[in-house]
Amino acid sequence: MSSTIDAAVDRHAVPRAVLAARTGVAVVFALNGLAVGTWFSRVPAAREALGLSAGRLGLLLLAMSAGALLAMPTAGLVTQRLGPARTVVAAVLFVSFGITVAGLAASLAGSLVGVAAGLFAFGYGSGTCDVAMNVEGAAVEKRLGRTILPRFHAAWSLGSVAGAGIGAGAARLGVPVGVHLPVLAAVVLVGTLLGARAFLPAPAEAEGTADPAARRRALLATWREPRTLLIGLLVLVMAFTEGSANDWLAVAFVDGYGVSEAVGAAVFGVFVVGMTLGRTAGTVAIDRWGRVPVLFGTIGLAAAGAALAVLAGSGPLAVVGVACWGIGASLGFPVGMSAAADDEDRAAARVSVVAVIGYTAFLGGPPLLGFLGDHLGTLHALGLVPLLLLPALALVPALRPPAR
Repeated sequence: MSSTIDAAVDRHAVPRAVLAARTGVAVVFALNGLAVGTWFSRVPAAREALGLSAGRLGLLLLAMSAGALLAMPTAGLVTQRLGPARTVVAAVLFVSFGITVAGLAASLAGSLVGVAAGLFAFGYGSGTCDVAMNVEGAAVEKRLGRTILPRFHAAWSLGSVAGAGIGAGAARLGVPVGVHLPVLAAVVLVGTLLGARAFLPAPAEAEGTADPAARRRALLATWREPRTLLIGLLVLVMAFTEGSANDWLAVAFVDGYGVSEAVGAAVFGVFVVGMTLGRTAGTVAIDRWGRVPVLFGTIGLAAAGAALAVLAGSGPLAVVGVACWGIGASLGFPVGMSAAADDEDRAAARVSVVAVIGYTAFLGGPPLLGFLGDHLGTLHALGLVPLLLLPALALVPALRPPAR
């Protein structure tokens, strides 16, 4: 009874604007995940429409990663200049335009160049949005006085799962990507615009009063901050830990344990559920014990789970390892972003730097594991994950909030 009253008091103690911003950020995260999950669910249809080999498809998909990586170094400056809300609005225009162009170019024109251009715009918008929504999420987290950024990332995961499910249904019904993707783009555009309207008011500096040259110098100086670079390295390892499972886990179980493709997909589902549960429940643990102890525990769990998934020799036991891998990998990326934004005045620049470092894992990870897979087998190539996680434990103390 007492806890219920305390919770009610806490809710009333938080300004309505902050609660509305919390909802708005969650909506933006979920819709960004919805867009990404939808596109990847329709990649087979786009490949068939364009008649691409696996190698050429891989090169095409790099256009999206290239757009995201190009956006992130400047996304912090843009967020400082415009504020998170305006930046998200500008970014979603790129996202919606890119998805629409990619769908129409694949389905109606059969144009490889058109799809690549659309994916580049999609990646550029998604990368810019990623920085801005993490900056806003960290600001909301500070005003709430409790950890919530991992739950925003859980909303992203749920959005991506929903996008994949909708995409699978559209594929089963034979809906062309030239129809499906533009409709999805309109939903993402409208929903994101509504979500961004609830964001917190931008600080005065974000309205353009600061000297642009000073902002650029501050961003360059951020690249020389040891704490920011250490956080970026930790986020890089955690992005690799998550991305390797996204890209290779289902294939590794099919090749390494001889299961069917359906079972391989279900195993990947176990990983996604573990990630979502970890990001939802982990916030309570962080508020109780702090970032550093919780991250030591979860990263250790991820290393043990990934090692078990690779070395178990038994399918059911390996699935237990996958569940531990997902739960353990869930917090490193969002908590790293939160730590980068500890100083709200420098949050945009530092989140931008950490994002650039971290997202290189999504670009370099797939070819690295593919190379190892050709020589060691796909399953054993994933043994690189625990080998990277164990030394990454030395980076965890960098996430400790700085002394004020």
